[in-house]
Amino acid sequence: MSTLVWFRNDLRLHDHQPLDEALRTGKPIVPLYCFDPRQFGQTSFGFAKTGAYRAQFLLESVADLRRSLQSLGSDLVVRVGCPEEIIPELVKAHGVETVYWHEEVTAEEQRVERSLESKLAALGCSSEVYWGATLYHPDNLPFAVARLPEVFTQFRKKVEQHSTVDVALPTPAKLPPLPAIELGLLPTLADFGLEAPTPDSRAVLIFVGGETAGLERLNHYVWEADCLKTYKQTRNGMVGANYSAKLSAWLALGCLSPRRVYETVQDYEAERIRNDSTYWLIFELLWRDYFRLICAKHGDRVFYPSGLRGLAIEWKQDWARFDAWREGKTGFPLVDANMRELARSGFMSNRGRQNVASFLTKNLGIDWRMGAEWFESLLIDYDVCSNYGNWNYTAGVGNDARGFRYFNIPKQAKDYDPEGLYVKHWLPELKAIPPAKVHQPWTLQPVEQKRFGVTIGVDYPRPVVDLAKSVKANETIYNAARLLR
Repeated sequence: MSTLVWFRNDLRLHDHQPLDEALRTGKPIVPLYCFDPRQFGQTSFGFAKTGAYRAQFLLESVADLRRSLQSLGSDLVVRVGCPEEIIPELVKAHGVETVYWHEEVTAEEQRVERSLESKLAALGCSSEVYWGATLYHPDNLPFAVARLPEVFTQFRKKVEQHSTVDVALPTPAKLPPLPAIELGLLPTLADFGLEAPTPDSRAVLIFVGGETAGLERLNHYVWEADCLKTYKQTRNGMVGANYSAKLSAWLALGCLSPRRVYETVQDYEAERIRNDSTYWLIFELLWRDYFRLICAKHGDRVFYPSGLRGLAIEWKQDWARFDAWREGKTGFPLVDANMRELARSGFMSNRGRQNVASFLTKNLGIDWRMGAEWFESLLIDYDVCSNYGNWNYTAGVGNDARGFRYFNIPKQAKDYDPEGLYVKHWLPELKAIPPAKVHQPWTLQPVEQKRFGVTIGVDYPRPVVDLAKSVKANETIYNAARLLR
């Protein structure tokens, strides 16, 4: 008899409870990863559900997991298909008595889990399911998930005061040999109808998937570059590799455990310095926990047009303006530079994400779900709970919504890109415009346009909306919305 460990968004060997528990049985282990074709279909608005950047990162991560397992005397079985169909077949063919995995909290993944558990039970095979995606385990929280505070600050204060973080599990030193089984080939991007993305030298970082690269990035940012001590001051940057930790892609696929990050921060505080910046990285991990726990509490509501708050806003689905937004052609350089960075690299700073989401919902009045699905398709660090939770919040339909709040794009540009270095980095057509005018190119007189080599409306678009008027109009729509509960 053997056991099976089903790897999902937990593509690592460190701090992996299902693997640890399977090892304790002393029985042969079948490590498995399934590429589910449903994850490579289309979103409801017709975008690729998993775009090329994230698909490539996933393939690299699975390949790295296979190499790591091989180095410990095992290997990774790879299949393409629905896990709830493939796993029961392997159970029957190889006498598997227990299947171990980490649970997810959102609808699509939970449907797969329920179907699988039912089929395994019918076969007399047991399921052992664990929680492993957050820094704090739900069992260690001072409240049940069903009673999770609806305001993040209340959650944070109670958790920081009353909860502890479990110690990360070590990487196994050795694994039992894999039973006789066909390994299966890793698929390619082409197998999913995707083309390899073209690297852009302007990207903040070359993201390479896998636990190995994730641990290297953690070590580089914290110890080698010694950037953790200034994280709070630099985290709102937009240019360069080290203005923020950029661990999100590896956390999203579980190549890094949040507890491993936490312990690294603790080591840094003990050996070098403890300050607001070292705390702030843990603070950001708490936000990540919160969004996942909110999804566990509220289920599908995070995906509704009315959001977690249940606010029925009359959103527009204006495809012409949406296309201008996603192509980086709105006429507002801060928005356009961020959207072009996303399209050409699969990444965008947190500051950028907040600004472009606010512009789409509060200036263009466009259905926030269109933006959320576009991010889902392109972001290399897409995490379903963080993505949809953040979009709920920015659109004003989150559980912690505070009325009609929006980002003042010109002020944000002045505060976070005062010299225009970021927008010129991604919008070369604006490179000759001086800092005082680069964020408002529509104000350039014809003689200035000639001097700076840019014709507004030709080389760079005119603004698609009047910022002040559009905010006022959408605030009126927002205030007229009715609560559904």
